Amino acid sequence: MKSLHTKLVQVQSELKAPKNQRNKFGNYNYRSCEDILEAVKPILSKHELVLTISDKINNEPLYCEATASITDGENTISVTAQAGIDPNKKGMDVAQSFGASSSYARKYALNGLFLIDDTKDADATNKHGKTVTEKETLTPKHPNFNKVKQYLSNGGNPDMVHEKYNVSDAAMVKLVQS
Repeated sequence: MKSLHTKLVQVQSELKAPKNQRNKFGNYNYRSCEDILEAVKPILSKHELVLTISDKINNEPLYCEATASITDGENTISVTAQAGIDPNKKGMDVAQSFGASSSYARKYALNGLFLIDDTKDADATNKHGKTVTEKETLTPKHPNFNKVKQYLSNGGNPDMVHEKYNVSDAAMVKLVQS
């Protein structure tokens, strides 16, 4: 009988979850939580594994923590990820704000569990002889920090922020807090 770790390694190596969604505003491709789930379900079935995802809300600071767990019925492996919640986000009601944070946290918990890398593939990062500048690190002391915070509070996409800047999880929590 294969161990849970061995089965998980097989799932990780078989899973293909391409970035088939397109953000026209930011001009980039991405994958959603739903894309990952659609791709992984048949592989989990093949290896007789069950995936569950749960959310927990933390109030100080306000954020959603998602846990993705995989089990073979005897053993379990879990990964958690967090996303800040702004219940006063412009253009969203409270439920939408919580739902967006839940989806974001769930996606990154799944990324961690299944070793899905959100960086560009090697061909996309090929410089083709051109000089490419490194992304700046966005910290609370960065001159654009408040601009990015305003962008996110107006319904901006966190993935777009990650495309432009290196952002730690702690900085992202501060960005999405009111």
